[in-house]
Amino acid sequence: MKIYRLLTADDTSAFCHKVSLALSKGWELYGDPTYAYDHANGVMRCGQAVTKDIDIPYSPGMKLGEQ
Repeated sequence: MKIYRLLTADDTSAFCHKVSLALSKGWELYGDPTYAYDHANGVMRCGQAVTKDIDIPYSPGMKLGEQ
């Protein structure tokens, strides 16, 4: 079973650490990162999709970040 997450955050080093942590837990990059201006908050935002193969059935209640 493959699960999917979209990691997002302001354009700071914290975003890079968020993605690096996911990679260290076995998640794999999926597609290209995104970068856009958030007009409501006046900041640049980043996004990166990641996927991971897991051995348990998917459940809508599962905490994806804990997999």
